[in-house]
Amino acid sequence: MARIGVISFSDGRDYVHAGIADFITATEDRLVAELKSAGHTVIRGSATVSGNDRAVAVAREVAAAGVDLTVLHYAVWAFPHFTMLAAGALPGPLLLLSNIDPVQPGMVGMLAAGGALDQIGRKHSRLWGDPADPELVAALGVRAGAAAAVASLRGSTFGRFGGRPMGMNTAVANTDQWQRQFGIDVEEIDQWEIVRRAETADAAEAAAARAWLETHTAGVHYDGRKLTPELLDRQLRSYLAVRELIAEWKLDFCGIKGQPELTQYFATMDITEALLNDPYDWNGPKEPHVCATEADMDGALTMQLFKHIAHTPVLFADVRHYHADRDIWDLCNSGQHATWYAARSDDPLENLARVHLYPEVFFFPAGGASVHHLAAPGIMTLGRLTRCDGRYRMQIMLGEFENYDSATNEALMKQSTREWPHAFARLDARASEFLSRFGANHIHAVPGDHRETVAAACELLDITLDEFAR
Repeated sequence: MARIGVISFSDGRDYVHAGIADFITATEDRLVAELKSAGHTVIRGSATVSGNDRAVAVAREVAAAGVDLTVLHYAVWAFPHFTMLAAGALPGPLLLLSNIDPVQPGMVGMLAAGGALDQIGRKHSRLWGDPADPELVAALGVRAGAAAAVASLRGSTFGRFGGRPMGMNTAVANTDQWQRQFGIDVEEIDQWEIVRRAETADAAEAAAARAWLETHTAGVHYDGRKLTPELLDRQLRSYLAVRELIAEWKLDFCGIKGQPELTQYFATMDITEALLNDPYDWNGPKEPHVCATEADMDGALTMQLFKHIAHTPVLFADVRHYHADRDIWDLCNSGQHATWYAARSDDPLENLARVHLYPEVFFFPAGGASVHHLAAPGIMTLGRLTRCDGRYRMQIMLGEFENYDSATNEALMKQSTREWPHAFARLDARASEFLSRFGANHIHAVPGDHRETVAAACELLDITLDEFAR
């Protein structure tokens, strides 16, 4: 949930303000109570703004509290220049909110203030209605959630292990643009650090992790060549090494190139990437740490934004195959999918019971385990930040993950690469349109319908929303 600032505005004439102050406070009380009931943290202005000096002082107090979104509240007619002064002291997103009381013209106050902000180019959003209206509170929550997600990007650090993978330009972003538009720094780290530190990682810890996987997954399918206990240990030590690097470099999210160097000569990063994206490992619950395979910067950025919007792990996949006879897509990419997607359960053991570790396929001669499972069914928001002529756009759509009977699931998975994780997705987009204009081979997904919040976040980030629909 978000941190929301609330500042109420009044008439600048002392004798008028004296007569309406209690009404403003009572209306603000109702608004704050509803926002708190919805789970948000609310920072109230210390006083109703009825003068120039108060406009600036109260706004500075609220800004100093580190709010994600500030609600400028109009229960009555309010002098518009108070809003202008307050806005000058509020660096973050603004939402103008008026009541619909026929006696007190709060709507007039909001329109006058909003028009003044428009004149100076200060972006804001507007809502109106009764604070007790659940739809109004939900709409405000959408905008607050988007503001919180956007705020989470600023000041963060992305760690890129390795460079461009296999000539994929869509995986490499402009670091200047990231700093300017999102406030994100990029730390370049050589993949050798993973190899070097994996060799010295705690062997006992890796052994405990291997025992956890052997005990709780549906099967670790050793073949004595591409997947051995020693190779699985190497993958788990790589996970420990990356966790150590994340802590040392204070990384907020990351991406690992992997191909071709690590996958040819060391081990695949499938275990590392899946466990980083999971909300748990053998030591118990943890915060998912977004990690994109193939060091996909725009993929990782999408995942980080989606994670802070949906508050769940985020799926990363290739758009691998379109089954035209069923109008479904097989979203599949090595072992990248978090194991959480196998059942989307709060119980890790329920998820792991549906996970198999198979020997890697011929693409990856160094070997290691691929994390295989079929994503659980449900409504999903799918999308990706892509670039068109240097400008970011959010390409997004609603979809649904589907499962079928065991024989059908097996037959479909075998048509691509069975050893890898799969998600069968029915998209709210025509195949011809999707293939004609989707801007990457990677796509990302979170459970539920979060399109409104994503759209609000795009507005705050000055990103074009490109929504697919049938």
